[in-house]
Amino acid sequence: MEFDSQDKMTLAKTARFELPADNSLPGSDTSPKILIFCTDGKMTLSDFRPNAQIAPPNRPGFWGQPQMEVLVRVDESHSNHGWNWVNGHFLSMDKGTTRELIGAKIFKIEVATPEGPQIAEFSPAGLNLDRVSKACGLSPKKP
Repeated sequence: MEFDSQDKMTLAKTARFELPADNSLPGSDTSPKILIFCTDGKMTLSDFRPNAQIAPPNRPGFWGQPQMEVLVRVDESHSNHGWNWVNGHFLSMDKGTTRELIGAKIFKIEVATPEGPQIAEFSPAGLNLDRVSKACGLSPKKP
């Protein structure tokens, strides 16, 4: 889904893309989702929202901010990422992973929860690559 708007004072154009997961995590009635926020043709923020309780942070970031290490699968490639942990509600994704997401056929995130590791599965083929590229200035990246 895509939501577009324009700030009445600054005339900044904003876009938000939502990609829901194909499954839900234990303890939740709502599926996880990935949100991509863009302003004036540039990506400003990308979030993974598990919509379920997640475990506490398991590592510090470069500046000491709390992070959670997640395992990401993009097509046939696996990699670990340290994403900023935001108040126990969601994780802030890096730009490189977001670029891999928009060009992927298979995208999965393994996140720590109180019940143990859980996997959110996404079908990024539902994203309109031309719209994301125009609104966010992103191009797909192979892992």
